[in-house]
Amino acid sequence: MVIGNKTFKDTGTYIMGILNVTPDSFYDGGQFDDMDSALYQAEQMMRDGADIIDIGGESTRPGHEPISCDEEMERVIPVLTEIKKRIDIPVSVDTYRSTTAKEAIAAGADMINDIWGLNYAGNDVSMADVVGESGVAVCIMHNNTNMYKADIKDKKAIQDNLSHIISDVRASVDMARAHGIKDEKIIIDPGVGFAKDYAMNMAVMANIDRFVELGYPVLLGASNKSVIGDALDVPVEERLFGTVATSVYAATKGVRFVRVHDIIGNRHAVLMADKLLDVRVW
Repeated sequence: MVIGNKTFKDTGTYIMGILNVTPDSFYDGGQFDDMDSALYQAEQMMRDGADIIDIGGESTRPGHEPISCDEEMERVIPVLTEIKKRIDIPVSVDTYRSTTAKEAIAAGADMINDIWGLNYAGNDVSMADVVGESGVAVCIMHNNTNMYKADIKDKKAIQDNLSHIISDVRASVDMARAHGIKDEKIIIDPGVGFAKDYAMNMAVMANIDRFVELGYPVLLGASNKSVIGDALDVPVEERLFGTVATSVYAATKGVRFVRVHDIIGNRHAVLMADKLLDVRVW
């Protein structure tokens, strides 16, 4: 697929670098919420090997304080504009608001990363229409107003929930196609950390090949999230190795993109995994 001026092949795993221009994101809130620090971080991520940068203006951590559309745009659009002037790298904007998406696309965004999978009820104009009319790429993430829960040992409940989650993703993809978004512009994200408890977050990652089987490039966004902290019993600042493990596992299952905070470690890990996969003979 093509995002911006870059062609992404159907093999190998690419790195999406997270640039949160927010004061309250769970991992790096406040570190890059002024122009100079945001631009420096974007340039550093590119030097470290990021293939695409994803700018977010609103924290979506559990318990976050929602902000207005105007405030989101005030955070995102100036940074996006300056990055597009200075750095030759595809840029995604992490937003579920169609108004923000439209302004971001006008400012040069190459992709919209929608945590509501085109289904946010508060939009006056359909996100699918905005993306479809623009021709930019879109990442459709799984989310739901209902929580998917299971006991970690209840395989049947996990299997049933996975089937429902995959059905949700299919419905979002069908909506995208109905609004003129071309298949080659669609990425899907199983939505780790959204509308899922610990067991279902683990199950989604463990069975991510089922999402790959849908036929669209898959993005995994598990970087430093609470599911890793819960699995390893470590605080947020000690989740790098757990994040790298999820990236390597994803690479072996055919995932095309991993969305991460720490570029170098994840890039080296998935590159090594890709090289090993290239020489498999069985």
